[in-house]
Amino acid sequence: MEKILIIDDDINLCSVLSEELSEIGYDTHYVTNADRAFDYLKAGNKVDLILLDLVMPDKDGFYVLKKLNEENFNIKVIVLTAYADVKSAIEAAKLGAADFINKPYDLDELIIAMRKVLQKEEYEN
Repeated sequence: MEKILIIDDDINLCSVLSEELSEIGYDTHYVTNADRAFDYLKAGNKVDLILLDLVMPDKDGFYVLKKLNEENFNIKVIVLTAYADVKSAIEAAKLGAADFINKPYDLDELIIAMRKVLQKEEYEN
């Protein structure tokens, strides 16, 4: 069972998305800021995929992407954001994001993107 970490400052979205993904067989965990995300990862928790909001107070999604690279966490990331624009998508891709999904998300579209990213990772390993 793949482990999905959701990083988003919207607790309601985290809860709903976590429940939706759990219902179809994913093991999910969510945190509401970057510091909690890195505490979780540094505690040794295995994560196969991160669903990451770009716009959060204090430390944004770009910070998270940069820090994932700096600390050599080899985890695929799909960005979920309500503030989608071409510049943000390009910057996120440069920092290693595997995909970029607009909020409000379409669950079917998100699941397809997740499966593609997870299958690609499985193929690469």
